[in-house]
Amino acid sequence: MSPTCQSGVELLMDYLEGVLAPDVHAALGQHVSGCARCSAFVASYLETRRVVREVTAVTWPEDRQAALQEFLRSRTNAFRRR
Repeated sequence: MSPTCQSGVELLMDYLEGVLAPDVHAALGQHVSGCARCSAFVASYLETRRVVREVTAVTWPEDRQAALQEFLRSRTNAFRRR
């Protein structure tokens, strides 16, 4: 297999999670390491996952959590009534 940028993007999640067949993972890894565009894409993707983990680790005060939940419930109910 000789991956291209397009086929690599389609396999990115499986590549990063390590669930591709070893030969496909190796071929894609070789492509990514030699392609500045794909290397930047993988780095950006990994950074996004890190940022999301960091941001979601924040604990809101209970009153704000309750207010947000109430707001979301009201918007969901309004949407359902349409």
